[in-house]
Order: sequence, then C-alpha cells, then structure tokens
Amino acid sequence: MNNFCRMGALALVTISLSACATVTRGTKQQVEFKSTPEGADMKTSEGFSCVTPCKIKLKRKTAFDAVFTKAGYESATVKVKSKFSGGGAAAGAGNILLGGVIGGVVDGSNGSLNSLMPNPVDVILAPVAEPTIAPATDAVAMDAPVVEPVTEAVPVAVPAADAAPAPAN
Repeated sequence: MNNFCRMGALALVTISLSACATVTRGTKQQVEFKSTPEGADMKTSEGFSCVTPCKIKLKRKTAFDAVFTKAGYESATVKVKSKFSGGGAAAGAGNILLGGVIGGVVDGSNGSLNSLMPNPVDVILAPVAEPTIAPATDAVAMDAPVVEPVTEAVPVAVPAADAAPAPAN
C-alpha cells in the first residue's frame, strides 16, 4: 500500500507540473479599479471603460494606461505594466520540464506567464483648485499719480474796522 500512495503522489505532482500556464492561469487577468472618491469614469488606452469601483478582465501581456476622470476633480493616469510573475514562472517551468518546448513557447508568447501590476489600480483624485479672482481695478487709475485734496485752512489777514493804522516806516 505504501508504494501505491507514493505512485499516486508522484502522478499528482507530474500532472500539476505539466499543466501549462495558459491552462492554469489563462491569458487574461481580472483587474480591479478603485478611486477616492468613488464614481469616477475610468478608461484604458486599450478601449475598455467602467465607473469605479469596478473590475475588468484584461489580457495579461498588454500594458496600458488607466485614466480616471470625475467632474470637480483633476484627472489621474496610472500606468499598468505587464510583468513576468512568480506564479507564471512556476507554471511555465513545469510546462517546459514535462510539457516540452512547444508549450514553453506558447506560454511565453501569449502573456500567460505575466501579471498586470498594480492590481488593484487605486487612485486618490485631487479636487480642482478654485480659480483666484483678482479684485477689479481700474488700470488707468493704478498708473496715475495719487493727488490728495488740501484740507488745511489757510489763515487770511482781515483788518479790523476800529483798529489804528499801522505805522509807516
């Protein structure tokens, strides 16, 4: 019975290692898109779109830009990269060891060895800055010199009627 268990375990390991990445992982990956605040329009450079929060199944081998827009907020762009990943490496190694070169070439060319990163794609949208409005000014008055009115009283000498005439020199 002991040999039977060993043979079963060996068969299970062989089957799992020979499964190629295309079968075990697939050529598409579900990517989650989030934004703060929620409800932003998200469009990819590949032509896919949704309203956050949302999930879209995308090809693993194609990098893309995700553009987030929402009224009253600055737009934000995130570059999503397609990178060779650990999960794909394990599946690909099993395929090459037990499945042959053809399976390795297929996995390497269809993107099943890659993962899209970052995932989830999460952005914080910044509110649009309020425009600064300068106070209304008269451009002509700003360049003209400032003239202030005279407000001091100027003393005036008035001779008194019963005053003696001033001596002559």
